[in-house]
Amino acid sequence: MLTPMQIALGDHWQQLPPALQTHYCEGHTRDVGALDIEFPRWMHPCLSLLHLVGALVPRRGKQVATVVDKSVVGERQFWKRKIRFADGQEIRFNSHWESAPDNTLIEYVNPLLGLQMRPEVIAGRLHYQGVRFVVRLGRWRLPIPEWLVLGHTTIVEEAIDEERFRMDFRLTHPLFGEVFRYTGEFRAMRIGEGGAGS
Repeated sequence: MLTPMQIALGDHWQQLPPALQTHYCEGHTRDVGALDIEFPRWMHPCLSLLHLVGALVPRRGKQVATVVDKSVVGERQFWKRKIRFADGQEIRFNSHWESAPDNTLIEYVNPLLGLQMRPEVIAGRLHYQGVRFVVRLGRWRLPIPEWLVLGHTTIVEEAIDEERFRMDFRLTHPLFGEVFRYTGEFRAMRIGEGGAGS
């Protein structure tokens, strides 16, 4: 079963370096690394509310230990993120991805709310651009312009070597500037049935 990223990229999937292919491949995979999480102090109340509905992380930090487990069930890829701060607090941020028309994919942070994105490979790097937010109502997807919510999403991921990659996720609002960013380096690995990296 192909993952939503493989479907969205089509023939361009083969242009991704091995570390990024492992990051998005089928089966069970795990990314282990650390995140720097940044946002303006005034964004904290908004991020706390968003976290209640399953989106983003409402705490800043440097080199925060992070593990991301992914698995494919049917046509969906499930992401389970565990972010553990130095003081022991653990924040979980889970989502699932689905394929969407026009070589896009949607990441749903709960059964209703998602972000539609368009990925492309440029010089071996994976670039995503946010298209719009969506609210799913039964069979229908109600589009919401990015500027009405948090702003425009951009993500850039690049391989460091055969197993490791770095990523840079940003939300930039047309009026308020950059309102959220997390960056980090991860090792991507396939997980065998026994739970250990292969």
